[in-house]
Amino acid sequence: MSASSKPLTGKVALVTGGARGLGAATARKLAEMGADIAITFVSPSSVSKAAAIVAGIEQLGGRGIALQADQGDVSTAPQMIGSIIERFGRLDIVINNASIDRFGNVDDPQRDDEDFERYWAVANTGLRAIVRAASRVMTDGGRFVFVGSNLSVRPGAAGMSDMASIKASIDGYARGVARDLADRAITVNVVHAGFMETDINIDFRDSIRPLLQNLCFKRFGRLEEVVAPIAFLASPAASYITGTIIDADGGYNV
Repeated sequence: MSASSKPLTGKVALVTGGARGLGAATARKLAEMGADIAITFVSPSSVSKAAAIVAGIEQLGGRGIALQADQGDVSTAPQMIGSIIERFGRLDIVINNASIDRFGNVDDPQRDDEDFERYWAVANTGLRAIVRAASRVMTDGGRFVFVGSNLSVRPGAAGMSDMASIKASIDGYARGVARDLADRAITVNVVHAGFMETDINIDFRDSIRPLLQNLCFKRFGRLEEVVAPIAFLASPAASYITGTIIDADGGYNV
């Protein structure tokens, strides 16, 4: 592979939730582009998956590290970012991908409110803790890419009120952070990821399949179709793009 096809050579990227699904595919793509990669995972059952991702990064010629960190616990963020700096000496790119999904009507008497509070802790509070910690050590000209969803503007079905609110908060937060970090030439953008077939949604995939009828392309997206804009926004080519949202969702809002 030529040097021109490895635009991230010398860069260090963090991909949260990088042991499976979209996160794993993103980590591999950024490694192909030349970056050294740190991934995070939370479940002990993901140790072997995370190790396999790191091994794949190393086979591509890069350096990799897997860090077990619970994004729902904000106290872990500074230590996790510190481990990356200790291992690689720098941090240039953060892909905020890790999240969980929770569905349920607000008036459901069987709703587990504690479980939904856990969702908020992971997808909202924990994300912001990582951004705060990472932004303080990120190199000037760095990249933040948040993985969001067009549920932020169109829930599309009942039971998605919390998801819609969290995804909307990600969009607004990214725009604010873009302003905060502009004087350091750090870009901050969002990719609205569409419905994909991954091991993460296998248990409830049939329940979201009817939503495909809302799309222009009435099918699940392929991982590489969503990874592509993430990788672009992480690259030097996106140096004049910040505070924006790219929809990679098959035309959900059209």
